[in-house]
Amino acid sequence: MKIALIGATGFVGTAVLAELLNRDHQVTTLSRDAAKLAPRPGLVARSVDVYDPEAVTTAVRGHHAVVSAFNPGWNEPELYALFIKGAAAIERGVEAAGVERLLVVGGAGSLYVAPGVQLVDTPEFAQHVPANIVPGARAARDTLAAMQRNTKLNWTFISPPAFLVPGERTGSYRVGGDQLLMAGEQPAGITVADLAVAIVDEIEQPKHVRARFTVARP
Repeated sequence: MKIALIGATGFVGTAVLAELLNRDHQVTTLSRDAAKLAPRPGLVARSVDVYDPEAVTTAVRGHHAVVSAFNPGWNEPELYALFIKGAAAIERGVEAAGVERLLVVGGAGSLYVAPGVQLVDTPEFAQHVPANIVPGARAARDTLAAMQRNTKLNWTFISPPAFLVPGERTGSYRVGGDQLLMAGEQPAGITVADLAVAIVDEIEQPKHVRARFTVARP
């Protein structure tokens, strides 16, 4: 497949890029500086302003799917506003390009820990998550809410579990819906390599169209 990938130089995007290329997909990356990506077979790197919907439309037209691991940067002072702006531009750009599939990588903050209670709104989240990350978690939650109103795109939103860590690719994971997955009494985790497996699996064999899902270690 021809896949456009946004955020390919980030923590999640790097793993997704490796997984896509290992499965012989053709990947076009959209980033501020294409020169940051070393040439590899199957990879076309483009410098694109993803805050510009028209630029996104031009870059992704003709692809089978778009994977967005977009993040302005955890230390960005205007993280919330830029996250919302970029996510909206990507959504509009993909829709205008006529690409059928958009998979967005969000955060665990929008997962529910009790009826009507999302993780990002709990006291524990504020206590244990660095203050600079909280605006991004809230923006990802609001991005999901905006996507849920989109009836034109075949979108998917994936939330990682509470703990997303470096580590080996096992190829195994369990799937959840809108609730935070647990490992006993503790929140569950997964390696970024296995999160990438779940992302590419969903692109190849869609099971969560116009829905959000989450994954964690088995």
